[in-house]
Amino acid sequence: MLRYSFIDRFNERAKKYVMPIETPVDKAIYKPTSFFSIPDKEADVYKFKAIKYAFRHHYENNAFYRKLCREKNVTPDDIKSIDDFVKIPLIPHEFFKEYPSGREFAVWLANIMSIELPKVVIKGKNPTYDEVIDAFKEAGIIVAYSSGTTGRFTFIPRDEKSYKMAEYSIAKSAIDMLQHWWDYDTYAYLLFPDPRTTNIYVGKVTAVLFDLVKDARVAIETKITTDLLRISMGNIRNFKEKMMSKFIRSAMKKMNEKMVNKIIKWAEERDKNNDRIFFAGAPFILSMVMDKMEEEGISFDFGERGAVLTGGGWKTQEDSRVPVEEFRKRVEKFFGIPSENCLDLYGMVEGNGYMVHCPQSHMLHIPKTYFHPFVLDEEGDPVGEGEEGRFAFLDAIPRSYPGFIITGDKVKLKNSCECGREGYVLEPEISRIKGEEIRGCAEEMRRIMMGG
Repeated sequence: MLRYSFIDRFNERAKKYVMPIETPVDKAIYKPTSFFSIPDKEADVYKFKAIKYAFRHHYENNAFYRKLCREKNVTPDDIKSIDDFVKIPLIPHEFFKEYPSGREFAVWLANIMSIELPKVVIKGKNPTYDEVIDAFKEAGIIVAYSSGTTGRFTFIPRDEKSYKMAEYSIAKSAIDMLQHWWDYDTYAYLLFPDPRTTNIYVGKVTAVLFDLVKDARVAIETKITTDLLRISMGNIRNFKEKMMSKFIRSAMKKMNEKMVNKIIKWAEERDKNNDRIFFAGAPFILSMVMDKMEEEGISFDFGERGAVLTGGGWKTQEDSRVPVEEFRKRVEKFFGIPSENCLDLYGMVEGNGYMVHCPQSHMLHIPKTYFHPFVLDEEGDPVGEGEEGRFAFLDAIPRSYPGFIITGDKVKLKNSCECGREGYVLEPEISRIKGEEIRGCAEEMRRIMMGG
């Protein structure tokens, strides 16, 4: 009864993200009571139908992807079982970085999409990326973006249905692993940009938080534009931007001090009122808060009233990467929040599969009903269980673009976890393939807030 009680409460809070169930993909998202605890045999039925349906949709509606499939001599009729998933052509993540500028950027976005594009009105002869993104938003298409250390963006367009399903899935994945703790009567602090005022993916994907808790505050209120992110990532084009970078560094230093003090004051108020608290977002921001608390001799004991869900990466300074286990110990020391309530989430702008720590073993569990993982060697062939390689996946959620991607992340995939849940898991320490630029939502925020 606990699980059904949980999913009913969750669906009530997330109801505006629940779409009509019309396709096998819809069923794979909304029918299961859990993406993680569902038995493999049952999950595989959902997954096979959902991914085959998605493959056929993109094959039939996306000219560039159909051309790729024909070059590989693969059609949807060739996918007869999950074993055939290896035949589905994958798109290198670099593809989504190969875009032009101005009005041609709008054409590029239209050409990678697998749905009929609504009317998009582009104003001006040479619009900025943000102006094009805003025009698509007016037409109902959310173009979220992320950036690596080179400042080159990854742009991903999501129609309303794909976006709402992605929001539902990240929330269902996170709250499923925190169902022993989650309650609507909670005060949350989002350690990311405000999703209501930005198109950067790390902010946009967290909008659902405002529906899952009674009260949510935002750490970063500054509007993040593509130019601000590019300059902060070190891609400076001229003297004016060099001066702007210095100004950003100075302004962000003051903003950071103010932000940290506001979070500590908020925690003091929540502790005084015996409230439940939830931190969600970049671990380096919470590390900054804990550094300040350590300097001033401050600590709290929220215990079971508190939880933390980090995401986006683990660099805290330019060459410093905090071990996840050490971070959990610090959270317990300064906030009294136990390790089983301190979890991490792994995802990326190109995908809609959100992998979350289990509270017991802190392995990253992969959603099983709509998302299929691979780990590949440098020749693109699958490696054995527990071997290190390049992460790739088949993601059934997006209607607007083919979610069959090869990433630049280095992972280890296993088919078991000590927590007892069936299904694939990733070992928690994920890094970048040698030669790939550093990416990560938290790394973007760290560079912005540290001024580059």
